[in-house]
Amino acid sequence: MTDEIKQKTQETAKKLFVGGIKMDPPYRTWKEFDRELANDFSCFITGNLYSRTILSLQERQMVACAALAAIRARDELRLHTNAALNVGCDPKKLTELFFQIGTYAGMPAVNEALEIYRGVLTERGEWPLPK
Repeated sequence: MTDEIKQKTQETAKKLFVGGIKMDPPYRTWKEFDRELANDFSCFITGNLYSRTILSLQERQMVACAALAAIRARDELRLHTNAALNVGCDPKKLTELFFQIGTYAGMPAVNEALEIYRGVLTERGEWPLPK
């Protein structure tokens, strides 16, 4: 792992995961089991993938939120919904995104995603959304 990748990882993780709700990122759990592998995963995901510029951080977070909502990954959706807001995703677009997944993942996934999203917004002091 190069110093450049370490720096990109730290910078990107700070943009995504510092601020908003209080939640430990999965990295903390990973490193309890295997610190070296946790660092490798973190550098790949956050330092290599998320720091690419073909998609913006906002676009990457929208994709992550849609995928996580569709597979009903509650904890990860909570983390990435907060990260999406941290990097400036439009709250109304996130709402629309969660309704959109109903076509592909069903209404129970929509309901669950909106419940998680409302919880994140409430914890951030941003609920209710402006009309």
